[in-house]
Amino acid sequence: MKLIEVNSAERIKEFHQLPREIYKNDPHWIPYIKQDIEKLFDPKTNKLFVEGATAIRWILSDDQGKHIGRVATFINPKTATTSALKTGGIGFFECIDDQKAANFIFDACLNWLKERGMEAMDGPINFGDRSEFWGCQITNFDEPAIYPMNYNLAYYKELFENYGFQNYFFQYNFWRDIHVPAQPIFHRKYNQLKNDPDFQIMDIKGKNLDMVAEDFRTVYNGAWGGHAHFMPMSKEAAKKIFKTMKPAIDPEIVIFVFYKGEPVAFYLNLPELNQIFRHVNGDLNLVGKIKFMYHKWRKTVTRMTGMAFGVVREWQGKGLEAALVVFGEKTIPARGVYKDTVLTWIGDFNPKMLKMISNLGTTEWRTFITYRYQFDRTLPFERAAITD
Repeated sequence: MKLIEVNSAERIKEFHQLPREIYKNDPHWIPYIKQDIEKLFDPKTNKLFVEGATAIRWILSDDQGKHIGRVATFINPKTATTSALKTGGIGFFECIDDQKAANFIFDACLNWLKERGMEAMDGPINFGDRSEFWGCQITNFDEPAIYPMNYNLAYYKELFENYGFQNYFFQYNFWRDIHVPAQPIFHRKYNQLKNDPDFQIMDIKGKNLDMVAEDFRTVYNGAWGGHAHFMPMSKEAAKKIFKTMKPAIDPEIVIFVFYKGEPVAFYLNLPELNQIFRHVNGDLNLVGKIKFMYHKWRKTVTRMTGMAFGVVREWQGKGLEAALVVFGEKTIPARGVYKDTVLTWIGDFNPKMLKMISNLGTTEWRTFITYRYQFDRTLPFERAAITD
């Protein structure tokens, strides 16, 4: 076996072709959009490179020259030192069901990261945002992948654990039928806010996206500011996020709460894009974009993805979460477009959010594991710290 570095247009093509062989008999697999992956490994589009990150991708070939695996390994300077160990990452891992082949890939990643001063590696994770391509799927292989979550075959769990990766944290997706009413206490909280003239609850229909981005940034920084290693979101970053999401946004499923005109909470939903992306075959070229717009116009999407839920810290636990949910309950189902929602992953290190989501009457839908491999095997293993 040998590793081939992905360093040319031909190798990039092979990198994206390999999963098609791995999943050719899996009806639930939906190809990642190759443009989403490539922008992560392009210094012009991934600012992590500017900040001192480094990354490499490989394809694994067997002795007959057949491609049987792939991986990316990288050092994200924003996260490499956020735990006691200097930690790199591996992601976009794919492999045939062969432990020797997987070990060959993992050994290469370990050695590459060791040479660059790392003491551990997490995987499978993303060379970018935590909300995308993060974790190894371990349950529910009977439904399609949701965008932009990882999707893998069941044997991947054994490939990681047999090598020695350990569970750093669980990640959970939750499902909810949007036609099922929320608990009465949610409606009481909603009515309290609705009848208070200082509060406004509304979607973003008719709003300027730059203004929406700024409202989002205000709540985001107010909700997560104060957590260890928190990096405030800039105006430019918020605008970029919403510019990227613009083709997909349905303004009637993005909801904010305002107090005296200031944004204090949001519930960001998007149409479940994989219900469209299954038709574009992993490529948003001109043909893919036309297909995307066609299926958006046809209202092909019947599921929402709950991407983010944020409440400014001083307002947490005061019913704003309930108000957002009930407002959506009163406005979204009546349109007859969406049937259900899947919430983006929540880690077991965030028990407050897990409790709140459970109170919504959700069902645990899919579970992932983010693994960590410590290079010094004599050190005690510590799972991800619980957030406050």
